Amino acid sequence: MRLDLHIHTTASPCSRLGLADILSRARDLGLDGVCLTDHDRVSRAALELEGVQDDGLVVLVGMEYTTAEGDFLAFGPVEELPLGLPARELLPALRDLGGVAVAAHPFRSWRLTDPEVFSLGLETGLAVERYNGRNLAQENEKVQILVDRFGLHATGGSDAHSVNELGVAVTRFSRPVRTRAELVAALLAGDCEPELTPRGLRRFQVPLPSIWA
Repeated sequence: MRLDLHIHTTASPCSRLGLADILSRARDLGLDGVCLTDHDRVSRAALELEGVQDDGLVVLVGMEYTTAEGDFLAFGPVEELPLGLPARELLPALRDLGGVAVAAHPFRSWRLTDPEVFSLGLETGLAVERYNGRNLAQENEKVQILVDRFGLHATGGSDAHSVNELGVAVTRFSRPVRTRAELVAALLAGDCEPELTPRGLRRFQVPLPSIWA
């Protein structure tokens, strides 16, 4: 299964993506699912849409959680998270709720993640966003350092704010991921593989591998 785990709807003030547009574009791209990760909130409209759609497309709800130490994609029962926590409190709080966090775009030049987070977050199952569709190529490549040094599981997501950005980067799962609980379990188990789609490979000027040729 291929899911775009990082998408912003119009519930985020910076995004122009409506829910109907997200679903339509995801189907056009052949994605198996999407995760709606608005900034520090979960919209009622997203919750009403969440689940497996009639055609099998999976829609899940998460959150991009803002801290002074960096931004984190939060997955699981995110509605129960209090806002405004520092990262050192957010990560264990999310773990205790049965969720998991992914450090979003950790090397983005204007929104760097505090390096201490990665050693503190190991016991919480913290993962890292290896491919972010809005990053510079070199910002994405630096993330491999964290994967190698800390043994972190890695994901991919478009960070889409417009229709054309959706699906540039995705996460591939070999197990079914149809619910939040299944997503959390797959991420904690490391059953996830970050991937650039053909549009992402062109965006970052990476040669198309044989599977996409």
